Amino acid sequence: MSDIAFDTRIDHHIGNLRKLLTPSGLFLASSNEVTTGYDKAWLRDNVYEALAFEYAGDWAVVEKDYHTLLDIFDKHIDKINWAVTNKPFESWQFIHARYNPETLEEFWESWGNKQHDAVGAVLFKLADFELRGHSMLRNEQDHRTVQTLIHYICNVEYWHDADSGMWEENEEIHASSIGAVVAALKKWQEVGTMDVDQDAIDRGMEALNNLLPRESESKFTDLALISLIYPYNIVDKDMAQQLVDNLTYHLEKEHGVLRYKFDAYYNKNEDGYSEEAEWCFGLSWLAIAYKQLGNEEKAREYLDKATKTITRDGTIPELYLSHTDEYNENTPLGWSESMYVVALYEVEGSNDTADPHRHNR
Repeated sequence: MSDIAFDTRIDHHIGNLRKLLTPSGLFLASSNEVTTGYDKAWLRDNVYEALAFEYAGDWAVVEKDYHTLLDIFDKHIDKINWAVTNKPFESWQFIHARYNPETLEEFWESWGNKQHDAVGAVLFKLADFELRGHSMLRNEQDHRTVQTLIHYICNVEYWHDADSGMWEENEEIHASSIGAVVAALKKWQEVGTMDVDQDAIDRGMEALNNLLPRESESKFTDLALISLIYPYNIVDKDMAQQLVDNLTYHLEKEHGVLRYKFDAYYNKNEDGYSEEAEWCFGLSWLAIAYKQLGNEEKAREYLDKATKTITRDGTIPELYLSHTDEYNENTPLGWSESMYVVALYEVEGSNDTADPHRHNR
């Protein structure tokens, strides 16, 4: 394990994340200097990037981020209301995944914008904050917006509606997307302040259980499945262990975890068939998952592996090219930085510092 002090490492990687913050409070996915298009704000990335600040107890950053996420939905509420009362059938009719961090406008180019898990992620955390006594809802308008989002995700029948999923690619029915939404609906049902359709929960759980341990029809295992363990905690311990075992056996590499077999994104082989990229945050995610499973030894092992992905300038990339020390331009990736911070708190922090909600008490 690194001989650098725990607090020093936390401060350094939180500092890397602060550089991705915009005046609106939203995080960029990566530096605004990159040419890859990662100088935008993703719904999903903002949820994961804010986790580090939640663990660090910096609630000003978390609140500003979620308030602006709510402002995004409110800005586009007419579109969302239409999808509540009608059945969307074109990708652009669904809630988009990426926004301009200053104007909060959608990016309209084709991008696999139909991503139910991103909506589920925001709803899940908003409910989680309610239960922890740290509400992000400022007024009645925010309450109405959340209720509209719940009606929206149920009306699109997320349990059997193919979406582009966490990796924004071909539309399929994804276990990780179903899990994100059903976890969110169950959380809001627990909060008790929103109208949540029990039938939508039951259908979601049935669809999820029928699909697991697969991610989708085309993917036996997938890095996205770890979200069902953390943050969603929507599978039992036996299934969680099976998901981790499948992932480490089939997808783990030296510098990270493959998203899935035959992933073409940054594939080093010209045919795109093999030599898949190795995603750094997969190692931190596995450390967190093993901690959730109560396996301290494995959790520390994977935190150590994650630490080895840090570059000489102290940043964590999106990915390394297959079997090389070459990383891509999306460095630092906010998601990678945040998951590493969470893993540090979970694995090396005390019982108190590993609780991201300790400052609520």
